[in-house]
Amino acid sequence: MKGPSSSMLDDSMLDLFQTEMETHVAVLNDGLLALENNPNAKDQLEALMRAAHSIKGGARIVGLEPAVKVAHAMEDCFVAAQRGDVSLGSDQIDILFRIVDILLQLSQSLSGGESDWVSGHKAEIDQLVDAISAIIDGDAIPVSPVEPAVTVAPESEPREEQHPVGSDTGERLPQTERAIDSELPDVRDADKDRAVRVTAAKIERLMGQAGEVVVSARWLPKLSDGLMELKRNQIEMLGILDNLREVLVQSDGTTEAISLVSEAREKTKACSQSLAEKLNQFDAFNSNTANLSDRLYHEVISVRMRPFSDGVQGFPRLVRDLARDLGKQVKLDISGKSTEVDRDILEKLDAPLNHLIRNAIDHGIETPEERSAAGKPQTGTLRLEAVHRSGMLMITFSDDGRGIDLERIKARVLEKGLTTSEMLGDMSEPELMDFLFLPGFSTSENVSEISGRGVGLDVVHNMVHDVGGVVRAHSSPGKGLTFTMELPLTLSVVRTFLVEIYGEPYAFPLGRIDRCLELSRTEIQLVEDRQYFRFDEDNIALVDIRQIQFLGEYDLVVRPLDYRLGKVPDISSVAVMQDGSPVLIFDVEDLVRSIDNTLSGQRLRKLSGQTEIAAPTVEKRILVVDDSFTVREMERKLLESKGYKVETAVDGVDGWNAVRDGRYDMVVTDVDMPRMNGIELLQHIKSHAQLKSLPVVIVSYKDKEEDRLRGLEAGANYYLTKSSFEDESLIHAAVDLIGEA
Repeated sequence: MKGPSSSMLDDSMLDLFQTEMETHVAVLNDGLLALENNPNAKDQLEALMRAAHSIKGGARIVGLEPAVKVAHAMEDCFVAAQRGDVSLGSDQIDILFRIVDILLQLSQSLSGGESDWVSGHKAEIDQLVDAISAIIDGDAIPVSPVEPAVTVAPESEPREEQHPVGSDTGERLPQTERAIDSELPDVRDADKDRAVRVTAAKIERLMGQAGEVVVSARWLPKLSDGLMELKRNQIEMLGILDNLREVLVQSDGTTEAISLVSEAREKTKACSQSLAEKLNQFDAFNSNTANLSDRLYHEVISVRMRPFSDGVQGFPRLVRDLARDLGKQVKLDISGKSTEVDRDILEKLDAPLNHLIRNAIDHGIETPEERSAAGKPQTGTLRLEAVHRSGMLMITFSDDGRGIDLERIKARVLEKGLTTSEMLGDMSEPELMDFLFLPGFSTSENVSEISGRGVGLDVVHNMVHDVGGVVRAHSSPGKGLTFTMELPLTLSVVRTFLVEIYGEPYAFPLGRIDRCLELSRTEIQLVEDRQYFRFDEDNIALVDIRQIQFLGEYDLVVRPLDYRLGKVPDISSVAVMQDGSPVLIFDVEDLVRSIDNTLSGQRLRKLSGQTEIAAPTVEKRILVVDDSFTVREMERKLLESKGYKVETAVDGVDGWNAVRDGRYDMVVTDVDMPRMNGIELLQHIKSHAQLKSLPVVIVSYKDKEEDRLRGLEAGANYYLTKSSFEDESLIHAAVDLIGEA
């Protein structure tokens, strides 16, 4: 009996089947990897057989006969392996892995409406089924081992495992199927960790409503305080009535008056007792409501969090396939799989980690022969770890390969003309390693498909900076390379240090605070009208913020500022406190730059009110905007050598704040920068009434014609590449636009 045609199935059924398929494919991938690494791990065969059986049942329901066919063949193979009739080596597992890929592609083609996918791959499917039959029969595999797949299946959320029963199709189950069905676990066990799909918009609305519940619950204590005040007033009223009764008795008041006072006293006493009882009930309700709303609030916040394992489940298979393709032996150790990670950050991590893995296997890990000659184990090791530390998410990826020689980096830097040999000699190891994250920068002489065709580690750098984190690299030549990414725990909730300045609350992200100190007046010194104190043998400058009060640590749900405000200097976002009041969250990097500019006098001179135009001689002032320290310094020195006055900004946001605060004759900007890129900065300048005539020169590593046209169309006066510094194109552009200094 055939299942319903795809035209008869609604989208929800197809979506459910694809969800189920992704779940079982993950089980098959993990089980086959474990079996290949340890052929004696017979316990894996049971899970593999169950997954293949469940796929077969689900495929029957949606009428996907090719999937039924290959899943059934795979199930028979696992049953034979359990009996000991079949030995599964690497060649046999290659075939099984290819079937796993085919199954996933089949489900995706069905949900995507690609009706011709199956017919186009029928021959390959038949060939794989024949290969499985040959494995079971002990014959030679009738097809050559399939090329290992080096693509990773799309990441999916953890979902409830479905077990369609074969009898639903009306067919009589073979003996193996009936045995499996009888051993299926109670589905109620899976309900405990059942997952459902929810849109991001619904989650955001739910978070907002949970926050409102918390705010509303915080109003109840004030009502309780009001009732307590009413109770105190009633007690005072009882005292007044007692005094009045005494006065009436002593003054021989009328019996009626005394009786009325006594009645009023008894009524007031009864009301006071009733109020006391209600107040006790209200206090219990208030306590329960506050506790429940707080639990609801944090539970909703946790909806955005997922275990680290959800984002890396495809990497062991990727490592296995790449290593076999390159003739290397590599294993992947993953630590911190249960570490909670924001779902948005987890999705963004996929591409950078994928690139690091490919790069490490292709260029870092040596061949078994090279490793033996170097006294290393033939199998190379990649380590991936996720851990919460100091309010941040720390992702560490390392390999025990050949590492990177710093002299090789220096040679490539000079070859590309990124700096001078004098500046290069003064750079520390961290500064040299930062060159690895420049677009297109690579120390490898060989460009390959596996490691990204020469695409540099800028994909890692850009992702980390986009979420407000930092990435560092450390190399031990001959021992390996380590990358450390320091990321926020979540993009929705930030742990903050709350302060009150002039009666207004402000929040510092806790991950951006190294240390809080309380200083005495005697520790503060004054030199050239600037305050500072000594700490760890360094002079730390001080900026005075009067009447500051420290309010403690808080978890705040981050909300973006209204887009109509543009970029507010020194502020990144806003949140609502539990009492309903708004609080501004500092952009610490922007704030530090503003403080630095204030201490250096740059912004103070700009805001001093002096009219520079009236001066006898006017300096030609240029602002250089680039997130690379090396590039900024090279451009600054080049322009200053021709007599121009140059100031720098570290990214588009810092540059946008600078051009609005000061007077410049020209702006030189990079394109790829965190927070605000060069094109966005250019558009801001050209749409500003007072700044639209300001000349802007783009200097970028991107040298394609479409990139140049994009910059010019946005309003750039010149579009230069960073490789053109040697011919002084930047100086020629400056002279053409604003004249000589």
